[in-house]
Amino acid sequence: MSFKIGDVLIENQVLLAPMAGVTNAAFFYIAKKYGAGLLSSEMISDKGIIHNNKNTLNLLKFDTYVRPFSLQLFGSKKEELSEAALKAYEIVKPDIIDINMGCSVPKILRSSSGVSLMKDPDYVYEIVKAVKEKVPCPVTIKIRSGLTHETMNYLEVARSAEKAGAGAIIFHPRTKSDLFKNSADWALIKILKDNLKIPVIGSGDIKTPADAKRMLDETGCDAVMIGRAALGNPFIFKEVNDFLQKGEYEEITDREKFDTMKEHFSYLLKLKGEKAAVLEMRSHAAWYVKGMTNSSNFKAKLNLVKTKKELLNLIDSYQEEIVNY
Repeated sequence: MSFKIGDVLIENQVLLAPMAGVTNAAFFYIAKKYGAGLLSSEMISDKGIIHNNKNTLNLLKFDTYVRPFSLQLFGSKKEELSEAALKAYEIVKPDIIDINMGCSVPKILRSSSGVSLMKDPDYVYEIVKAVKEKVPCPVTIKIRSGLTHETMNYLEVARSAEKAGAGAIIFHPRTKSDLFKNSADWALIKILKDNLKIPVIGSGDIKTPADAKRMLDETGCDAVMIGRAALGNPFIFKEVNDFLQKGEYEEITDREKFDTMKEHFSYLLKLKGEKAAVLEMRSHAAWYVKGMTNSSNFKAKLNLVKTKKELLNLIDSYQEEIVNY
């Protein structure tokens, strides 16, 4: 079922979450192929964009095929976030700008970014308003339930963002203190949905198509966002969409996993060149083969490959071993 964020049509309810070091243009191609309704970039530093940091600007490499996509920014000051949003929009014209207000890793917290922004709902209003005034696309925020269980203020933060003109709220119902421990409290997603007029996108603990359907059914949220469950498993977007539409889905074959792995690597080579692509693909390849026979031996060899030829030979050799097992 489709829905809209502002004036941007999202064709289904299964979205790709932003993941650092993962959700670049190469991963976008694969996730799009398997049906992700919205693609979200890894979080990008506002300061890096403003100061023309080469590595940061390299993250702004997307094209018209991988749309609609959301560009996620992180920072702590409304002036810098709004300036970076405008500059990023002029460079790559994302369909949506998302402000990260949920990341709880120490490096981000030290800069008063990420979930730290939830300390002040009034400033959340100012940030969203400032960014929205700069860019012609919808602005969203991604939040947690709060910093601690005793100080959960997700509803207040979301209302401030909605009042400032946010197009949607992406909600991961764990606190900063939870990190990824404990279970995501989906009941909070329902509370948020019942109290907002703009779309609410639920995130957290979606590992299977049944999980996605249950979140949608239990909370009434407009869409689900899948992150870690898509690592080495971009097929989950097709599986969830099929399950929502038909009540069933076909599990992916090992052959298609290997084909997709090689296709993913080809996109990385075009995006980053051989050295960087091989290093990044070593992680992805390990995720793709999770659960396969003798995968531990393959993973050990992965850490030794340094060239395109070595990596492809290793993948082909392991594929032949799996097929003939």
